[in-house]
Amino acid sequence: MTGVTAARLAWEEGNRRFEEEARDARHAPAMHAQRDALVEELRRRVGTTFTLSELADAYDGAERWLLEVVEERVPAKGWVRTAAVAGDAAFHAYSRQAQDYAP
Repeated sequence: MTGVTAARLAWEEGNRRFEEEARDARHAPAMHAQRDALVEELRRRVGTTFTLSELADAYDGAERWLLEVVEERVPAKGWVRTAAVAGDAAFHAYSRQAQDYAP
């Protein structure tokens, strides 16, 4: 399994968990705000022209900066628990803009 394949599987699973948790109206606004802030940060870090390999490279070690972004921009009750899920969902959403994206 390549790094890109493993990353995409993690992003898909994280996105599934994100969608599941965001069904709860109490958590949905905070979770969507977290994902949106992280997509914005990905745009800043990776740029708008990128490949899945470059995005997978950004994913490696992203946990630290994901937590920092969520804490600084959109902290909400329980944000530490949801930040990783929102991070995977952000990578999943952003991956669709990769030059070499294929479903």
